Amino acid sequence: MAPREVVFAVPGALDAPTGGHAYDRHVAAGLAARGWTVRMLPLSDRFPDPDDAILAESYACLASVPVDRTLLIDGLALGALPEIGARLGRKRPLVALIHHPLALETGAAPGRAAALATSERAALAAAHRVVTTSRTTAAMLAAAYGVPRERLVVAPPGTSPAPPARGSGGEAVALLSVGSLVPRKGHDVLIAALAGLRGLPWRLAIAGEARDRAEADRLRSLITATGLDERVALLGPVDAGRLVALYDRADLFVLASRYEGYGMVYAEALAHGLPVVGTTAGAVPEVVPAGAGVLVPPGDAGALAQVLQDLIGSRRRRAALAAGARLAAVALPRWEATVDRVAGALEAAA
Repeated sequence: MAPREVVFAVPGALDAPTGGHAYDRHVAAGLAARGWTVRMLPLSDRFPDPDDAILAESYACLASVPVDRTLLIDGLALGALPEIGARLGRKRPLVALIHHPLALETGAAPGRAAALATSERAALAAAHRVVTTSRTTAAMLAAAYGVPRERLVVAPPGTSPAPPARGSGGEAVALLSVGSLVPRKGHDVLIAALAGLRGLPWRLAIAGEARDRAEADRLRSLITATGLDERVALLGPVDAGRLVALYDRADLFVLASRYEGYGMVYAEALAHGLPVVGTTAGAVPEVVPAGAGVLVPPGDAGALAQVLQDLIGSRRRRAALAAGARLAAVALPRWEATVDRVAGALEAAA
């Protein structure tokens, strides 16, 4: 059998605290464990908004890869490389890894979103296989981006087993939200919902890097303006050990995402047996079954407030959803299956 080799191009630091980078780390490690030779190729952290110099450097860097090596390119970069096919040649084995379409990042101006969609559509046309993390995203890429269904491979993120959360043990219900401080995560919607529930016993911890400084400042101002400084903690990025401890001491997981290509933290919450409150955005309904959580329309602070009021006030209801979460956790994909699917896509593209 010919040696299996892949060059994996990822924008920014591989250890960045995002779900996409965590996925990339697991895939790289899993392929290596299966005997693949994996060469990581770091690209600029300015993607998906590179300037002309970064674009030229990135094309040159990718073109320097030997033509017989399969290229796996994270979609955060690939979508901003519309000339990838012309620059590298259509015959080069190329696999795209799409966490979610770039144009769906909340906050992009309409013109910018349209430009990103056009760029990503052109880049995807050059890919021999397109790996994506959910059926929802795969269907969107087929319908809106013209990716032939036979080229699509769905490889949902794995979730590591975890012991059931023990909960806070206190009178105040401990709410946990995990997600970078960017508009797409909907932390502002969550704070708006909680502003009307100050008469109930709760506290909220939000763990996530301030990737968008303007959004982080806006959230801090909103917390202060709603009088929630003493009840909402912005923890910033946390390491793996602290995150496990946060899940363990939480009573309820809540994330008001405006869009998710999968939603790895929802799955992590289920793995810890936590009842989940989320939204119907993107692929979240694929991850969170009805018996394990309650989903509301994205951006609807009123509906979110009603659900939180019900669950904060009902230990019995939270316990029922926690039982459903523990059942759902058994069916969550494992990383071994994820890597198997990615490896299959790489082999098919070679």
